[in-house]
Amino acid sequence: MNQQEIATAIRQGAMAFLHQEYKILSIFVILVGVLLFWLVSLGTAVCFVLGALLSALTGNLGMRTATRYNLKTVEAAKIGLLPALKSAFRAGSIMGLSVVILGISGIVVSYLIFKDPNTVYGFGFGASAIALFARVGGGIYTKAADVGADLVGKVEKGIPEDDPRNPAVIADNVGDNVGDVAGMGADLFESYSDAIIAAMALTLLAGVSVWQPIILAIVGLAASIIGILFINFRKKGEPHKIMNSGIYLAAILFAVFAYFVVSDQRIYLAVLSGLLAGVIIGQITELYTSGKYPPAQKLAKAAQTGSGTNIISGLALGMMSTIIPVLTVSGAIYLAFYLAGIYGVALSAVGMLATLGITLAADTYGPVADNAQGIAEMAGLGKEVRERTEELDAVGNTTAAIGKGFAIASAGLTALVLAVSFSQVAKIDIVNLLEPLVVIGLLLGALLPFVFSSISMSAVGKSAQSVIEESRRQFLKGGIPDYAKVVSIVTRAALRQMIIPGVLAVSSPVLVGLVLGKAALAGMLLGAIATGFLLAVMMANAGGAWDNAKKYIEAGNLGGKGSETHKAAVVGDTVGDPFKDTAGPSLNILIKLMSIVALIIATLL
Repeated sequence: MNQQEIATAIRQGAMAFLHQEYKILSIFVILVGVLLFWLVSLGTAVCFVLGALLSALTGNLGMRTATRYNLKTVEAAKIGLLPALKSAFRAGSIMGLSVVILGISGIVVSYLIFKDPNTVYGFGFGASAIALFARVGGGIYTKAADVGADLVGKVEKGIPEDDPRNPAVIADNVGDNVGDVAGMGADLFESYSDAIIAAMALTLLAGVSVWQPIILAIVGLAASIIGILFINFRKKGEPHKIMNSGIYLAAILFAVFAYFVVSDQRIYLAVLSGLLAGVIIGQITELYTSGKYPPAQKLAKAAQTGSGTNIISGLALGMMSTIIPVLTVSGAIYLAFYLAGIYGVALSAVGMLATLGITLAADTYGPVADNAQGIAEMAGLGKEVRERTEELDAVGNTTAAIGKGFAIASAGLTALVLAVSFSQVAKIDIVNLLEPLVVIGLLLGALLPFVFSSISMSAVGKSAQSVIEESRRQFLKGGIPDYAKVVSIVTRAALRQMIIPGVLAVSSPVLVGLVLGKAALAGMLLGAIATGFLLAVMMANAGGAWDNAKKYIEAGNLGGKGSETHKAAVVGDTVGDPFKDTAGPSLNILIKLMSIVALIIATLL
């Protein structure tokens, strides 16, 4: 296959998955929309459908862009490293700006029609529901294909990654798009939307204009655009440093612009607390996951004594990596609440996500670069081109990890604000943690992220088994690999497996609220936020570190590709794959979705 045929196969596989997924989700949206109209209000139902449609649209736009720019990035890599970087980043920029513009537009339209921020929560519910299914379904697909391709190709057959002899290689590259483009886009669309809506709903309590969070979001969009242009105009430098320079510039500009938008100094400082917390968490995520720093390098060395020690070390790294994010988010919550009450906490989340346009652009750059590297490898392009795309791919792993860090941290802040909003709507003044029903709710909430993660990771394992069996069958048969067969198998498996986690997330708060009462539901939300946030950080960082430890070895360290150390690191990476791209990222949607469902049904309780 030449590079054009490979890119076409990837694009067709990605769009086929998305179309099948949206067929299933359209049924869910219609059913829930009818229930909301019947049980809550017409406005909530309309906002729900709008949020769901725009969330799906962001995924579709991102997928179409990424699957066209992967080939453009390969062509740019023939010219040089910097043109290839800008090509992949341009695709990410389209995705990032689309998410922000559609999010702001949808919220503004919803508010202008219904004039009630509480009704606009329906928009957030729609965005969150689609995001959960997109994240889980896409995550199952991408990691089942990745794990299957790695275990059969790298470990069993000893062939390189993205080798065209591997029947799962096209499915693996399709997975980069359905998981890390469509899934991540929907994920951050709902994070962004929920943060703004939660702040809008609390403006009356703070005595400020309901438009203040929207104006801050628009200011963040302007800062992101300037940061993106700054990156595109850079003439030289290392890829990672070039992107970081644009992200930091956008953060600084937002801080300056926001000063002139927010007249109240205390509210302004609350916004900055979130912005600063986001920057710190991004740095800590990079420290723990990048192959340039000691944690991932030590993890690579642990593979010298086998896959067991590599896995143990990766789990320990992930657990330890939770300390600074928890302290940082806790500090932001304390400072923002001290300065401006719960509204300050809500604006802290808005501040953290204010420059989402450029941070999501850097995140989406990753799968485009990964695809470009895969196309260059499969098409057998020259060594220089493959080295350039490999370098871009390595940078993309770190930017993707940082993007997940932002999403998880903002989820913790936003979910807390939504939980407080639920308590206000449900007229709960105090939650007594010694009350038996509250304790039961707390334990059930703490349990749910573990059950949810177990189901989603088991789904990856089951789907990966189908990929492995089909790949082994084709290797034994010999001849030209049937890539479409593997794509079809993993698509069916992923879509089938995504339904149970999604239904569990939506139904659990409803059942607890109706059976045990609103106090137990409040306890459930707090329990889910606590364990969900910690699990998400641990899984995302451990998974990112395992991936980059493997790439550190593949770069020629500790024996390089094909060594026993490399094989052990590949096994560790297969554990980390569902951690960082399926279960971990889905948890931040889970805790917000539970909180927003509780808010929607609060009046019924």
